[in-house]
Amino acid sequence: MDIRYSVNQRDFKRYTTDEIRDEFLITDLFKADEVTAVYSHVDRMVTLGCMPVNETVSIDKGIDCWKNFGTHFFLERREIGIFNIGEPGVITADGVEYKMGHEDCLYITMGTKEVTFASDDAAHPAKFYMVSAPAHKPCKTTFISIQDANKRPMGDLKTSNARTINQFIHPDVLETCQLSMGLTRLEEGSVWNTMPAHTHERRMEVYFYFDIPEDNVVFHMMGEGKETRHIVMQNEEAVISPSWSIHSGCGTSNYTFIWAMGGENKAFDDMDNIPTTELR
Repeated sequence: MDIRYSVNQRDFKRYTTDEIRDEFLITDLFKADEVTAVYSHVDRMVTLGCMPVNETVSIDKGIDCWKNFGTHFFLERREIGIFNIGEPGVITADGVEYKMGHEDCLYITMGTKEVTFASDDAAHPAKFYMVSAPAHKPCKTTFISIQDANKRPMGDLKTSNARTINQFIHPDVLETCQLSMGLTRLEEGSVWNTMPAHTHERRMEVYFYFDIPEDNVVFHMMGEGKETRHIVMQNEEAVISPSWSIHSGCGTSNYTFIWAMGGENKAFDDMDNIPTTELR
């Protein structure tokens, strides 16, 4: 498991491009029949990817749970949200099967001992993107299809940010301990997400960008509002945003991204907005 430590914002100002990428960028999430996992000390979030091809893959494949978490199984003291961004597949959680279509989501509660992933067709595998947060009590394992997500249209083509926020793991949809996740799709002709930029001191966030057309990228903005930096994101890459950092992006084409948050609360209006004209 790749371990990332928290970064002080004063030190961050001196980071080179390579240092920023090494600390915050998550790549190569989908390897055939493997689990890729990155443990961040920012709110102890874990970002994972799994692409089952020729076998059924366990969530803890290649992970020493006792060494990394001090627990006997991965979700002993954790909850997790899982999206399928690939072709149809199946997640089995403690013996219960959940058929996962493209962009469907599954929330799995703390205390679930066995989780496995499989694809319906090895030639067209599923791709399971996951974020896990520490949890303090069991909730209800819940499947949410893309059709049943809580949809919130936002933005305008005039400002190049017309998009639909699909809320999946959200207080208006289901109960969790601290994890929130959703999927935002930009309309054709729109390239900006999350403007005006903001921070939320009590929550961190992870963005996962996908559906970026070939030969296109997303410029992900981060850092303090008065001294911003950026990371160039390729398709199917994730980026960690500490609570002190803005998190916004501008693509050379439209794209889709999955956001995941964890921290002190799930109050979505608990944020510090930064006027666009004050960004530096």
